[in-house]
Amino acid sequence: MLKGKKKLIILTSICVIAVAAAAAALSVYMAGKNTEPAPQPVAEVEATPEPVPTPEITPVPTKDPNEGKVKSALTGEYISKKRAKQRPFAVIINNIEYANQRQEGTSQIDVLYEALAEGGITRMLGVFQGTEKIKRLGSVRSARHYFVSFASEWNAIFCHFGQTSYAISKIEELGVNNLSGLSAIGGVVYKRDYSVKAPHNVYTSGEKMLQGAKKLGYSTKFNEEKMAKHFDFQEEDTELPAGEETTYVHLPFSDYSTCYLKYDKEAKEYKKYEYKTKHKDHKNDKQLSFKNVIIQLVKEKNIDRNGYQHLYLHKRKGTGYYITDGGRMQIEWRKNEEKGTMCYYDMDGNVLRINPGKTYIAAYPTSRKGLLSFEDKTDKKTKAKSKKKKK
Repeated sequence: MLKGKKKLIILTSICVIAVAAAAAALSVYMAGKNTEPAPQPVAEVEATPEPVPTPEITPVPTKDPNEGKVKSALTGEYISKKRAKQRPFAVIINNIEYANQRQEGTSQIDVLYEALAEGGITRMLGVFQGTEKIKRLGSVRSARHYFVSFASEWNAIFCHFGQTSYAISKIEELGVNNLSGLSAIGGVVYKRDYSVKAPHNVYTSGEKMLQGAKKLGYSTKFNEEKMAKHFDFQEEDTELPAGEETTYVHLPFSDYSTCYLKYDKEAKEYKKYEYKTKHKDHKNDKQLSFKNVIIQLVKEKNIDRNGYQHLYLHKRKGTGYYITDGGRMQIEWRKNEEKGTMCYYDMDGNVLRINPGKTYIAAYPTSRKGLLSFEDKTDKKTKAKSKKKKK
């Protein structure tokens, strides 16, 4: 009995030990299965910053100073559309010495002609577009037939106070719309200034001319097709490619009337002088100044005992000079009144290209071509005297 209990105790102990061993083995197995490897140290890497996008800069467009404007058919410069739609006016300007010293509004003229009248005096024809800028213009004098012809080239409304019989015939022949101071419309268009001696005291204004034209039923709208093609304009200021240097122009129309022009290098324009003094617009004390100078050599003669002049223009051609930016070149001209054509050409036969700006045109007699000069003799004498003093 005792032996049997010992066996049971031994057997039980063996079972307990076996179970414990199995449990321990299972524990080790499970521990090995769930064990993760120790984390390995990671090398530090510098972070690359994300690129910051550059903001797009929208360029501010430069405002075009000529936006909303168009080029003038008279000067090639940019003007308002309103002004460009207005028909040109052409006004006879008194240029006898007494009147010259009292001229007003002449600096507002776009194209200025000068030609001989009787007695060695010159008269001028001022062509302009835009009546609103002309506050007072004059003094206005009587018409000569070749000035009627010049006005017709621009399809301008011709303004004058008096006329010769030759001028009346030319007005009728060419069908030129005119405002005569001696007609019923005279009181509307012209007014005398009694502080100035007659007959040099007649003045007008843009408003008065426009009013007169409307009363007579003239069209005041610009029609470029009816205007002669005188020249083309350069896109911008351009010096003559091979012109002769010309900083002085001497135009002795007669012993009484001599004008000359001096080149102003800073302004790049020719300043006009007459009667040995600055030729001024006395309304604003401004000297007349031009970008372009054209000398149109024209055959002329006296046609009656009054000394009235005749310029050979109809169905004619001739030569002359174009002067700008301190240079000079030879040109040709051709005109036909019946066809309404008048054009200047370079010596290769191309339409003359001139610079944008105001133009002075001297209808200068061929008989006095030998007296025409591009040399300032006065300046030469002054320099010679200065050299003598230094010695």
